[in-house]
Amino acid sequence: LRIGADVICEKPVVLNPWNIDALLEIEKETGRHVYTILQLRQHPAILALKEKIGNNPADKKYAVDLTYITPRGNWYQHSWKGDLAKSGGIATNIGLHFFDMLLWIFGDVKENQLAENSDKTTSGKLLLAQAAINWQLSIDEWLLPEMAKNRGEKSYRSLTIDGETIEFSNGFDELHTRSYEQVLAGGGVHLQETLKGIELVHSIRNLGQLAIPKKN
Repeated sequence: LRIGADVICEKPVVLNPWNIDALLEIEKETGRHVYTILQLRQHPAILALKEKIGNNPADKKYAVDLTYITPRGNWYQHSWKGDLAKSGGIATNIGLHFFDMLLWIFGDVKENQLAENSDKTTSGKLLLAQAAINWQLSIDEWLLPEMAKNRGEKSYRSLTIDGETIEFSNGFDELHTRSYEQVLAGGGVHLQETLKGIELVHSIRNLGQLAIPKKN
């Protein structure tokens, strides 16, 4: 910023909410901007879902289930990604895209509960303005469903709204490109838009410090 250039940052743009405040001050001082890549906002299925929810009554509530299993080898825990102070843990490093998407569509956090927390798996419940959400994120290969294994898939994404599956497993390859194109065209996700997601994953990280054991 101080060299006269805008910045594009992959997620998470910061780990702590107050770090965004500091960057906003630098933006004011320099007249430049920081953008972050939250590519699920570019996914056609997610855009269609946001439009659908937006066209429904504002007081309608939804039951949402989100599962994302993306197995990683032992290298993961030995790299910076396994260092909570550097990556923010699984909920931040793996989950921020999904939490941002849920907040973007269903509104502000009302309640946040952590059900399970380990080096490989974290899960919980969220109550947003328009949705009650059960979520699970994991890098544990043993949790990969058999149907995914049988199809030769190396990861598993599942999002259901009131029992209806939202298919968004495909179409990820071009999302980064679309995100960068949007920034270059004068759009993009600004710092202030990222704050709610950063606040949420920061809260989950703090709940995780209670060392909730993995379920048997």
